Amino acid sequence: MKASVYTQYGPPEVLHLVDVPKPTPRDHEVLVKVHATTVTIGDTIMRSFKLPNISGWQKFMARLILGWNKPRRHILGMELAGEIEALGRKVTRFKPGDAVFASTYDVNFGGHAEYKCLPERGVIALKPVNLSYEEAAAIPGGGQTAWHCLKKGNLQSGQNILIYGASGAVGTFAVQLARRFGANVTAVCSGANFELVKSLGARQVIDYTCQDFTQNGETYDVIFDAVGKLSPMQWKKVLKPGAVHVNVHADSNGGEKVEYMLILKDLIEAGEIKPVIDRVYSFGQIIEAHRYVEQGHKKGNVAITMGIPCQK
Repeated sequence: MKASVYTQYGPPEVLHLVDVPKPTPRDHEVLVKVHATTVTIGDTIMRSFKLPNISGWQKFMARLILGWNKPRRHILGMELAGEIEALGRKVTRFKPGDAVFASTYDVNFGGHAEYKCLPERGVIALKPVNLSYEEAAAIPGGGQTAWHCLKKGNLQSGQNILIYGASGAVGTFAVQLARRFGANVTAVCSGANFELVKSLGARQVIDYTCQDFTQNGETYDVIFDAVGKLSPMQWKKVLKPGAVHVNVHADSNGGEKVEYMLILKDLIEAGEIKPVIDRVYSFGQIIEAHRYVEQGHKKGNVAITMGIPCQK
């Protein structure tokens, strides 16, 4: 099978499409033929090892987990959607032909390949019937993170929430989910994404390139930093006494659960939320996809459709 492999940290050009052995499912695993995956900011961070603004011990742990001088895991890809091709001997939850979507975050990644084995009791569920594979692949990372962080913030109906980084993969889900919770959403993003974020349910949109949200006189019950870029000096100015600040980097642990996947599936099939797709690249264009995502200006998600196995 073809897979996008990297054996050293660096720019997108360290990625190569190569032939690797097709996996065989173990007793409690399913073999998924991958139809679509995504390139996330997390993929670009792992590929380049340019870590975000995190503490020294977190950087140390990242090196231990990901690899000190070179990557331990050679295939990136944190989410996927596809069709179950084969089952392990003891699998009971799925059957061949089932259309599924899944997170690979807790199973050594590996979504950037034509096939992936996943535990049947892992973070995998039947695909929403009203979505394409490309759309479904964009749900697990951003959708689960947004749900988990909003629940951690204990967001309630009628509360005022500020979502910083509202046009990204996590932010676009957060705006929709916060609206669904009945909250009043103030979204911060660039002016180019104003109409998109407004259409997702934001009551007010602030263009950070020309407005300072800390100077508009508003205060909030919950502040969700969906990109992990706000300083304490900024968010403390507008957080109500006793209110909650949630940071996507610090507060997303534990956000990968099949229960979350099933909740998101139900909401999507009911037409209450939807994934936002900025661009779709072929598997052969995965280097170009990494280049685009690394610029930091994508709207929602960048999907990869598994197709032509060639790369420039």
